[in-house]
Amino acid sequence: MANLQCQSLSLTLSRVLWVSGFYLFLQVRFDPWGLFSRVFFLKLNSLTPSVSGIAAFGNSKKALVPAVSLIILMGALSGYNFSLIGRVCALTGASSYSDAWEKSIGSSSAWIPAMACTGKTFLACLAYSMVLGETFQGLLTAAGIQASRPQTLIGLTLTVILPLCLLKNLAALAPFSLLGIFGMALTVATMGLRCLDGSYGATGKYIQDVAKLPIFGSKVFSSNAIILACMLGTSFMAHFNAPKFYNELENNTIERFNKLVSVSFGTSIAFFSLAAGFGFATFGESSAGFVLSNYSNKDALVGIAKIAVAFSLIFTYPLVFVGCRDGTLSLLKVPKEKQTNATLNNITFALLSLLTYAAINLKDLGFIMSFGGATLANALIYVFPAMMFNKIVKDKGAMASAAMKNETYFTTFSMLAGLILGAIGAKMSIDKL
Repeated sequence: MANLQCQSLSLTLSRVLWVSGFYLFLQVRFDPWGLFSRVFFLKLNSLTPSVSGIAAFGNSKKALVPAVSLIILMGALSGYNFSLIGRVCALTGASSYSDAWEKSIGSSSAWIPAMACTGKTFLACLAYSMVLGETFQGLLTAAGIQASRPQTLIGLTLTVILPLCLLKNLAALAPFSLLGIFGMALTVATMGLRCLDGSYGATGKYIQDVAKLPIFGSKVFSSNAIILACMLGTSFMAHFNAPKFYNELENNTIERFNKLVSVSFGTSIAFFSLAAGFGFATFGESSAGFVLSNYSNKDALVGIAKIAVAFSLIFTYPLVFVGCRDGTLSLLKVPKEKQTNATLNNITFALLSLLTYAAINLKDLGFIMSFGGATLANALIYVFPAMMFNKIVKDKGAMASAAMKNETYFTTFSMLAGLILGAIGAKMSIDKL
């Protein structure tokens, strides 16, 4: 599976995207967290552990064209469904994903999206832990400190991740969201520079220090391309927080929410495409699940990029972990009045212990991302939003506008595509084990 990946971190986008993004950030007057940076940063780091997987198309550099086209297509469709969830919340007055399901589909099956959201955030945290363990182990090695992967991960969890996840008010992390975006930008810029300056080419100055030499062939397309689509389902995944972002948006009209979605997803698509192209063009079929591990430990610029990735992931971790913890409390049916600090702390200890144990024993990021994308992410992104919207339109009957009725054809297509993509992707992911 590792050769089906090409670390999708983030960046270098055009000046127009930067200007439009920050113009929106300043003009729309979001809450003090800075909602644009939260949506964009959360999504960027949801992609960080996932891989673009251009090698799924083939081992030829010509595979870049169809792969990037798929990135754009999947990103646009994912953005549409993110917006659709916001519209469902606007129509029903829902405050969470499960609440939106309960108010549109019914309360008896509300556990289904709750379980999907919990499972997806758990997988995201697991992927983060795996990447952080590998990243910090490499950083310690470069600093002359020998530590095993389990030692590194346990130490990092106890000293950094646990204290952050125990925070009851995450507003203190707000400034790090914007800084994290720039850190991810530096990472992709570094990938671009190393791709263009030939440092890892046949006669490059770092080529002798890599574990695997770059490999390219003549295959442009293969049947494994669907695995890339499933990985992208995970990469563009932030939909479990769409209701929260919609409700926290100041003057939360659909028009304003759609502007936020358009800019954040458009920027992410640009980042993805650049990162995918740079990573694959540098290492080809040899691209590892965490592509920064392909680079030489003697490459100081890449070392800085690894620190930027670690920084971004560390301060995103609690944002995703809260979703996992809240989902666990919901599934356990713990009433609000019993969700005391002691209860939250105990759940945090238990979940982080399980996540750390799993991250130590699992080695393949590719399977986690592709299988998670094929199942949970596809359901949350493509299937559930369509089901909720279609049910709302059906219940409205003659009151539903012609545009809404016509839109159900597209949402049904999205739902069916998600089901088919999920089934095929899950089978192929398991077959690749």
